[in-house]
Amino acid sequence: MRVSVISPTEIGYEGEADSVVAPAFDGRLGILYGHAPMMVLLGTGDVVIRNGEKTETLGVARGFLQVVDNEISIMAEEVTSTDS
Repeated sequence: MRVSVISPTEIGYEGEADSVVAPAFDGRLGILYGHAPMMVLLGTGDVVIRNGEKTETLGVARGFLQVVDNEISIMAEEVTSTDS
């Protein structure tokens, strides 16, 4: 899947992923290949992006998440790296 995590001031992540877990406004949301199209409001918390053995974690706050044709777009008001 193709994943983009952006804010008005930066690109937090652009790349491929096997799975994504994100904070929706009403709980955590897991996304795998072939997920149905959808759009949800983001809450505040961590987005966990896994690609093979690599895991990247980003903090997000408020915004939207969209899934269409195995492309995940996360547009957040704030994006911060939580990886060391």
